[in-house]
This record gives sequence, C-alpha cells and structure tokens, in this order.
Amino acid sequence: MGAHVLDKDLEDLAASARAALVREIDASGAWDADPVWREAFEAVPRHLFVPYYYVGVVGGYERRWGESPDAGTRERWLRGAYADTPLATRLRDGELVSSSSQPSLMAMMLAELRVTDGDRVLEIGAGTGYNAALLAHRLGDDDLVTTVDLEPEITEAARQHLAAAGHHPVVVTGDGARGVPERAPFDRVVATCALPSIPRAWIAQCRPGARILTPLGTGLVALTVRDAGHAEGRFLHTPAYFVPLRGGGPEPEPVPLGGLPRRARDNELFRFLLALTRGGLEPQEAYELWEREGQPQRERYGITVRGEHEWAWLDDPEGPYAWPLPA
Repeated sequence: MGAHVLDKDLEDLAASARAALVREIDASGAWDADPVWREAFEAVPRHLFVPYYYVGVVGGYERRWGESPDAGTRERWLRGAYADTPLATRLRDGELVSSSSQPSLMAMMLAELRVTDGDRVLEIGAGTGYNAALLAHRLGDDDLVTTVDLEPEITEAARQHLAAAGHHPVVVTGDGARGVPERAPFDRVVATCALPSIPRAWIAQCRPGARILTPLGTGLVALTVRDAGHAEGRFLHTPAYFVPLRGGGPEPEPVPLGGLPRRARDNELFRFLLALTRGGLEPQEAYELWEREGQPQRERYGITVRGEHEWAWLDDPEGPYAWPLPA
C-alpha cells in the first residue's frame, strides 16, 4: 500500500489539518504579496511528499512513517506533515542532508517570486517535490516547471511524490549551480538551499527582467536580471536558514568572534553581516561598521553580479560599503 492511500479517517484528518495549515499561513501574512498561493496550498497535499520524516528526540532522530502498523503513529505522522515546521526527510550518518522547508517560509518565498501566468520557473533543490507541485499547480502547466537536485535518490523520490499528487514537472538530476541550460530560458529561479554567491549560470539562463530568489548567508536575496551577465537586487527582511547546496564548494570556516561584545556575537543581524563580509572585512571591522550604521536591517543590503565581479553592499551598489563575494 502506498502512503498516498489513506483510510477514510486519515483522509478526513488530512483535509482538516491542511485547512488548519492554510489558516495559519494566512494569519502569518506570508502570501500577502500574492494571495493566489493560498489556493495552491489548499489543493496540494503535503503528506504525499513526506511519506516518512525524522523528528529530533534525545540522542538523535525518530522516524515517523505513514505506513506504520500502529494507528496512533500514522496519525502523529499525518498531523506532523501539516505542522508549520520544517521536516527532516533525509539523514546520512546522523547528519541532515535534505528537508521539507517550513510551509509559511515556502509561501512567503513563492509570493516574493512574483510568478505570473506562463512563466518558466527553475527550482534549485528538488527536495521532496512539494515546492515544485505548488508551482505546477499555480501555473497550471507542469511543463513550465523544472526542478534540479544533485542526488539521484532525491530526484527519484520527488518524481514519485509528484506523480502521486498528479503532477509531472521536469525533474533533473544534476548540479544546481550549473542550472539546467537545456530547459532555458527561465523567467524565475528559486533556490531552496543556501549558497555563498550567485552562480553565473543562473543569470545566463534567464530572460532579461527575470527574478531570482535565493538564500545567501542567512538571508534571502531577490535579484532582477538585466542581461546575461548582470543582475542586482536587495535582501528581504526575513532570516532564512537552509541546507547548503551540495556540490557548491567547501563549507566556509567559522569566523573567529573572540574580542567582540556578546550582544554582537549573539545578534542575528550582526552574524548576517559577518556572512556577507567574510571576504572583505575582519570581524572587528564588521562590528565597528555595524555600530556606526545603526545595526542595519537586512533590507539595506544587496548583491550585484556584473560580468566577472560579484559583490555585496550596504545601501548603494556603488557606495563606500561593498565586499567581494567568492567567485
């Protein structure tokens, strides 16, 4: 029996849990920028994309499974599938390698993507396939959606989940940093994994005027593509923590924070500045800038990619505060 074949009681529970999740996302304001997404979240069953997931317990993780012989466990699995929380979906040697993002964060990102009818969308990081299903539902045409992931077992599972939900977007196994040139040009690119810089391939595969939304550092940056070698945009206000893109190069070394006051070390916005200025400022210099500029919010920062150069900046791309990003 596949996890998508639920008995009547669980079907009813799934419907009410999904409706409750939609109300919760609605109340959070996540899709205020584009309320059309409410209908997609109402229609696409998240439980089909998480036939099992892992819940943190003392000493590790416990697996919750939709086909457990125990009725109480199946019910806990289903309720958890519709909680507004990220779900760990793949572990390797006890380390998280893939997850299903928090639905309200997905809703906010999809709204900020500003998708319009007929847009061709590239998703970097297929995950469970749930985000691709939401996009395919919203666009009403599976062929407009392409999703890519490095791991064959992730793309195979995503394909199966999507088919169970009645969607067949193009699922590609490959390095997300290279994009999917054979499916270009794209009008929108959305990444669900964190990167240290913007891959040039994404920009080259976009039409002029396209929008790219990606986690970078601990934020989300929304870039507008000017042409094949130039894109620019600012960060959104929200923090965002994603699993790093696999194959995206080595993990950066932690920044030494000794000598900095605790209120800076523990401050989420200061750590964001540290992530952006890793190649350009010492931690002490970053701290002095942060204090001098009044502890800037995320929206004051942006990213410019122009030809071979890529930099982060505060307030103005051509202003005094600019830092190179890794090539």
